Amino acid sequence: MEALKPGRHGDLPKWQAALDALPEAETGWRIEDGVLVAGNEIEDPESLTESLMQLVPWRKGPLRLGGVAIDTEWRSDWKWNRVARHVNLGGKRVLDIGAGNGYFGWRMLADGAAQVVGCDPTLVFQMQYRAIEHFAGKSNHLLLPLKFEQLPARADFDVVFSMGVLYHRKNPQEHLQRIRDHLAEQGTAVIETLIIPGEGDDELDPPDRYANMRNVHHLPTECRLLRWLEQAGFQNARVVDITPTSSHEQRSTEWMPFHSLAHALSEDRALTIEGHHPPQRATAIAKAP
Repeated sequence: MEALKPGRHGDLPKWQAALDALPEAETGWRIEDGVLVAGNEIEDPESLTESLMQLVPWRKGPLRLGGVAIDTEWRSDWKWNRVARHVNLGGKRVLDIGAGNGYFGWRMLADGAAQVVGCDPTLVFQMQYRAIEHFAGKSNHLLLPLKFEQLPARADFDVVFSMGVLYHRKNPQEHLQRIRDHLAEQGTAVIETLIIPGEGDDELDPPDRYANMRNVHHLPTECRLLRWLEQAGFQNARVVDITPTSSHEQRSTEWMPFHSLAHALSEDRALTIEGHHPPQRATAIAKAP
């Protein structure tokens, strides 16, 4: 694949060497108390840990690969618990936009999805997915190292997830419209994104960074988010969850040793370091016509 050709990223040789060093293992996977457990426990966990450490930062999880526990930056299982009860995935074909290393895709399969296709252009996440797959074995879960915009717009998914993506789009309407174009008739969109508090139809457009994140645009109120969905042609849009993001859910760990949420908030955690309202995330569910 073009994205993985030699020379596309300076760390590709290091990442490939880490994958090549992974030991043979009995494959299989399960979800255990929110942890994606893949492969049987191997005899040399220190060597495996060293190989997996070459693939930092590990952001989505928690994971246990070959017996090695990976304490990821995000407790993604908490987000999944908030979202999953509102969506029926039984027998469905699912698209996961901005999938990272694919953690949520395994949760979707465990909840009954027939097939999951994920996309994310960040190559280290593709390497992490391949490490997971090495221990999990083949499945109906495919992660493509592509941007969402590079996927052919075919209306062949029953459910499309966009979690943690919308606020990185300069044109949120275009993103939502593209999601609708990928949905089959009466398909379901699951949109999880940052919002700002307030009852009105408003948004925050950060002039520089938001919570130390680059490339953040258009943080809507709940009202505006629902209006965006309506304008994109969705029906029965509703917000099913709003939860502040805490430094217990997103934090630095040994496996993601860089700055995380705690470094992006004021000392009393009442504001971001830029002076904005601290992160809170909403999950909206809507239907294609």
